Amino acid sequence: MRGILVAASVSLLLSLVGTPLVIRFFRQRGFGQLIRADGPQAHMSKRGTPTMGGTAMILSAITGYAVATAVIGRWSAGGALAIGTFAGMGAVGFLDDYIKLRRNRNLGLTKTAKFGGQALVAVAFAVGAQYVASTSTKVSFIGTLDLDFGWTFPLFCFLILAATSNAVNLTDGLDGLAAGTSALIFGAYTVIAFWIFRHGTATYSAGGIVSFTGDYSFEAWLHSDAIAIAAAATMGAALGFLWWNAPPAKIFMGDTGSLAIGGMLAALAVLTETELLLVIIGGLYVVETVSVIVQVVSFRLFGRRVFKMAPLHHHFELAGWQETTVIVRFWIIGGLAVAFGLGLFYAEFLARVGPG
Repeated sequence: MRGILVAASVSLLLSLVGTPLVIRFFRQRGFGQLIRADGPQAHMSKRGTPTMGGTAMILSAITGYAVATAVIGRWSAGGALAIGTFAGMGAVGFLDDYIKLRRNRNLGLTKTAKFGGQALVAVAFAVGAQYVASTSTKVSFIGTLDLDFGWTFPLFCFLILAATSNAVNLTDGLDGLAAGTSALIFGAYTVIAFWIFRHGTATYSAGGIVSFTGDYSFEAWLHSDAIAIAAAATMGAALGFLWWNAPPAKIFMGDTGSLAIGGMLAALAVLTETELLLVIIGGLYVVETVSVIVQVVSFRLFGRRVFKMAPLHHHFELAGWQETTVIVRFWIIGGLAVAFGLGLFYAEFLARVGPG
């Protein structure tokens, strides 16, 4: 618990203090947001707002995790893999944002280059997860299912990382929407990993832990502890960033932040072996993504649009809702999805290992 509190506190403080410095730095260099011409016209007033603010989140989370790891004196591959994936996906997003700004257009990396970068991060993560962190290659909801990806595990990791990061990217269209929602989900994964860490049966002596019994090995116990610390660090960083990203936003996270968040969420799901549970906990991201798919399919097949504009949050904007109304109500939906997912995790966990 001490490591979790340290990670969350340090990253929150650094994000709160560091984000204004990033705002000033990017503003001096003219790194302002480009607005889609076919987007809601009310958003044109946001043109020029500093972007790539995800860099503040990433640096804050890495520092918070490193400080917490040093304080508790323990290191685990799981936590390092999660934070490394967070930074790696953020680097792909940073390149995309930087190219957009340098060329002064709303197109950055080509689709091939973007997916290629995500694939490199996913393969590195998959190899580390399977051979260093000893993560199961079976797909899981809360307990593992019969479907084992085996040698195709890197492909599975690419699919879940790419899908989640692009889902967050689609949701990041209103001030604070993605940052606030992701903070809730990171909080949920902090609880999930801590629950796994807490509910094993360890035997202590004056010198520390002597043995570990139960459904989790001693290595898995340390593994889940480190993952909880990594999740807490990113939660704190997202909350600190949200202070400046809340409407009216002083800075946007850009693809730097949205790809990093999506990659981190996917990594946490794989490392805690709750990949399918992420669909429930990240329910808002699923709804936003499905709205885009429905809109595209409907228009191409029938020549008609289901929504005024996709993703879904733009539909409600054009229907007359105030931006803050859309944001708060979507946060509520995201929070309900998180609560439902945690409830399912708790119920299934108790069914498998007992109330402890």
